[in-house]
Amino acid sequence: MKISFVLPFYVQKVARILAKEGYKCYLVGGALRDVVVDVVPEDYDLATDAKPETMLKIFPKSVSTGAQFGMVTALVPDQHGEVHEVQVTTFRSEENYVDGRWPSKVVFIDDLDKDLGRRDFTFNAMALDLTSASLDGSEVPKEFDLYDPFDGVRDLGLGIVRAVGTPIERFKEDGLRAFKACRMASQLQFDMERDTFNAIKEALPIARMVSMERIRDEFVKMLMNSPKPSLGIELMRKTGLLEIFLPELVEAYGVEQKLYHADDVYWHALKTCDIAPDRVKLAALFHDIAKPRKDMGDGRFYGHDAEGEKMTREIMKRMKFSKSEIERTATLVRNHMFFFPHVEEGMTSEEIEKINEKAWSDGAVRRFISRVGEENIDDLFQLRIADAASNPRTAFESREIEHLQRRISEVREKDMALKITDLAITGEDVIALGVPRGPEVGKILDYLLEQVLEDPLVNTKDKLIDLAKEYVSKK
Repeated sequence: MKISFVLPFYVQKVARILAKEGYKCYLVGGALRDVVVDVVPEDYDLATDAKPETMLKIFPKSVSTGAQFGMVTALVPDQHGEVHEVQVTTFRSEENYVDGRWPSKVVFIDDLDKDLGRRDFTFNAMALDLTSASLDGSEVPKEFDLYDPFDGVRDLGLGIVRAVGTPIERFKEDGLRAFKACRMASQLQFDMERDTFNAIKEALPIARMVSMERIRDEFVKMLMNSPKPSLGIELMRKTGLLEIFLPELVEAYGVEQKLYHADDVYWHALKTCDIAPDRVKLAALFHDIAKPRKDMGDGRFYGHDAEGEKMTREIMKRMKFSKSEIERTATLVRNHMFFFPHVEEGMTSEEIEKINEKAWSDGAVRRFISRVGEENIDDLFQLRIADAASNPRTAFESREIEHLQRRISEVREKDMALKITDLAITGEDVIALGVPRGPEVGKILDYLLEQVLEDPLVNTKDKLIDLAKEYVSKK
């Protein structure tokens, strides 16, 4: 099969150097998959029969990024002098996988068929011959020979994720492949071929051996790179993969929301995640995670926001997320139920503004910002909008949020102290009043912050000292 496309100058340069030294060179992997579906690759992976030590010699500016697996990253300048990374990997076979992830024996070979045969999915097991092509460095469409021994092009056309060879063997070799299969189906919006789907269920013991960090990375890739992550999440639930790392979400399946919702808790979470911006996709997925444990049986789930914060922290800690990401996501989940006035049909903008001013005094806004964190306000609004928009039974109108956003923006523009560190006095000033070091100092600063949130004009050193003295005198 012939295929025509534009190959960047710096990739051609790598192929020409290998060919000059007498070695074969093929474009492989995700880059080739992108080319076949007419997408410009973000990076390019090449395969060759040259050994790693040879590549390190013929590419002086290169780095061994996985010597045991034959991976070398060549640093190659383009025609403008900008340096690009090109990963070049030696043909290899792999044997005796351990810990559900790594082969204990890697053998470098010169057989392209064996190299492609060890790969995961048919559309990742194609190769484009760069050695025999006429590469002159010009960035114009060139014709190449596509080698496709496992019918990857056919499966791309059919929209199917299919494992190479015998599916169960591929998944027994590497437990992460099961998660990747669901991620690829979600990312490409493909169906899962039946034998491949069944093999994932059969290989669950191997999938359980994969480290939580690697599962997390694959899951986050799926959330961020899929038009609808719900497709991949549902595949993970059906195959049993979701139970391995996110059993709390499985608990939500079939939990009815008798009031105000069209979907059960599980599907509402998935639909909210689908439409949420990338920054809040995790919070969208977790925002109602505690509802199954707070189900009152009558369609109400009292306290699910507070319990959801706790569960979100537990889940994300288990999945090895960073402390900052855990804190941000848990804060969004805890506060996603914030109040905004309901807009009745026919209400004017002036009437809505009056409702917001009454419900949201300047002090209320300041306390809200202090609780949520100014850096999280916009994300919280995005989460609430996705939450409402994903539910066809909601009476939500975008004007409700828009007016509240304006109300908060008005207050944010004022000179506000939102944290203890923004106060005009410090703990040392409080101690100077005769208060002993210890918890009492913190209590006084908390009290002063409350006063400033209500009236920012009191945030001067003299006024806060007076308020602190008054607080101490009442003890």
